[in-house]
Amino acid sequence: MEFFKIRRDIPFMRHALVFNLISGLTFLAAVFFLFSRGLHLSVEFTGGTVMQVSYAQPADLGAIRGVVARLGLNDVQVQNFGTARDVLIRMPVQKGVSSAQQSERVMAGLKAADPSASMLRTEFVGPQVGDELAADGLKALAFVVVGIMVYLAVRFEWKFAVAAIIANLHDVIIILGFFAAFQWEFSLPVLAAVLAVLGYSVNESVVIFDRIRENFRRYRKMSTVEIIDNAITSTISRTIITHGSTQLMVLSMLLFGGATLHYFALALTIGILFGIYSSVFVAAAIAMWLGIKREDLIKAPTRKDGDPRDPNAGATV
Repeated sequence: MEFFKIRRDIPFMRHALVFNLISGLTFLAAVFFLFSRGLHLSVEFTGGTVMQVSYAQPADLGAIRGVVARLGLNDVQVQNFGTARDVLIRMPVQKGVSSAQQSERVMAGLKAADPSASMLRTEFVGPQVGDELAADGLKALAFVVVGIMVYLAVRFEWKFAVAAIIANLHDVIIILGFFAAFQWEFSLPVLAAVLAVLGYSVNESVVIFDRIRENFRRYRKMSTVEIIDNAITSTISRTIITHGSTQLMVLSMLLFGGATLHYFALALTIGILFGIYSSVFVAAAIAMWLGIKREDLIKAPTRKDGDPRDPNAGATV
């Protein structure tokens, strides 16, 4: 299905150098913020206190956050757990305050606001668990990157694999750079969003690469630049439909999902926007600069003995 069809190819590759310079500057800025400010890690990574509180009626998460804020606690996560009456509260470690003292203080404030509040459990998440989560997250990211490279190298060609991985890592670093620059909380849901963006971005690259391979077979007289421009132009309608509908869903989570989904949806929003950009101006351009050509994707047919197309067929010595 297409909303519209563009009759003339848009010369995307003519401006590839300019857009990649902009992309490179954005990437360097993201790296700078990552090293200078670092990520603002959540309780899952740094350790802290986790409380599960139950109410007689559906809990008002906004009121609970207000109680916790009045106690002077920052970066506290409040979300429903299982049912609307059960609430999970994650609090970072406070210097000079034990986990038991912290949970008792919060529970006293919650009971003062609503006497029906009752604590079901409280536990301390040590920094060792956080280190394990961070290590597992990096391993997951590494496995995804290697898997994507192997898949693209087998399905297309190594030049496409290199181009796609550079573009995808470009998206990931820029997402992390945003979180470092604005010190947004980096939690496990955000890590899941980053991994999702990797898969989402490579999907767009595969669609464009597929069309490039198809064009090499169909248009014998076109140059590589013309082939790429045609491939991107012919998939624009599909890109707008797919990414537009996905972005609407993610924006609804961002605007109406509350504090629990806010940073998860924010990471997806940034990732989807830069994923479209990188697939067109980064992945395709790098593949072009690596020198992709028709022979890389279309193997010449092998001639068998006696084939009439073989000029030496039937020759005698």
